[in-house]
Amino acid sequence: MGNIGMPELILILALALLLFGPQKLPEIGKQVGKALGEFKRTSNELKRTIEDEMDRATKDAPSGEPPPPGTAPASEPPKSAPESGPVKPS
Repeated sequence: MGNIGMPELILILALALLLFGPQKLPEIGKQVGKALGEFKRTSNELKRTIEDEMDRATKDAPSGEPPPPGTAPASEPPKSAPESGPVKPS
């Protein structure tokens, strides 16, 4: 699935011609082209906005503030249970 060969493309175009007629095909093609162009512009704008926000978040994070809960800072090793020494008799 994915690649459409020449015979399949010709069959699709022939069916579209039969269903919509020769007067409607250019109009439909124009509308599809506009929709695809708008989708591409919107997706590029969303991608750019996300990248800008990620850059801003990494630059604006002051180094003196503690990290958000649930994340360990890279400079500190994870805390483990306290080690117990030799047991003192009571």
